[in-house]
Amino acid sequence: MSAGQRPGHFPQPAHVAIIMDGNGRWAQMRGLPRQEGHRRGLEALRATVRNAGDLGVRILTLYSFSTENWRRPATEVSFLLGLLKRFVEKDLGELHAAGVRVRIIGGRDDLSPDLRRLVEHAETLTRDNTAMTLVVAFNYGARDEIVRATRRLAADAAAGRIEPAAIDEAMLGSRLDTADLPDPELVIRTSGETRISNFLLWQAAYAEFVFLPVLWPDFDRAAFEEALAEYGRRERRFGGVSEGVDRSVGAA
Repeated sequence: MSAGQRPGHFPQPAHVAIIMDGNGRWAQMRGLPRQEGHRRGLEALRATVRNAGDLGVRILTLYSFSTENWRRPATEVSFLLGLLKRFVEKDLGELHAAGVRVRIIGGRDDLSPDLRRLVEHAETLTRDNTAMTLVVAFNYGARDEIVRATRRLAADAAAGRIEPAAIDEAMLGSRLDTADLPDPELVIRTSGETRISNFLLWQAAYAEFVFLPVLWPDFDRAAFEEALAEYGRRERRFGGVSEGVDRSVGAA
């Protein structure tokens, strides 16, 4: 089997991004507290990282905590932050041993010192790993990311380091949190919702989207493979036309 193919010869996306949604509804449907949904969601996250490696995904980006999530009740926010800390403390060694590089994207200036140290430690420890890259979007919002990138460009222009007329897509992209990463080819959202919720607005311009009805705690290998298979059935034209399509004037 050639590189970049899975059984069935579907093309393999190198970079998959996932909006992990449905923890609260999963718990509510079972008469459980929301925290239990988040705990089960963390288990699904761990399994998904392992499955991504097995399925040949080179980069996996997970939307773990958005800039809007700070609006949730303080007890829930505290619980979610605690889960993040436990994930790094418990799983970082295993990820490092497996050759996984960990990247954290999102704003850092307003993070508490302990959270910032945790983020920096995870990145520093794993920065030379090459087996797979795990990108965790934490305190992340795509609009916030674009605003921060624009401020950097504005500061460079004001200081005379760049000419405003020289600013193009590549230059703006180089100021984003994902500057050294390729754009995702596939974005998956669980829970049945069909919106992207301020996630990778710039990077996902030409991504394929797959919306699954499964709630995040129930997202397993079969669901992952289903999303990859759906991606494989798509035709990626990037604004062009399919091979064999009549390109004459008036052709549809």
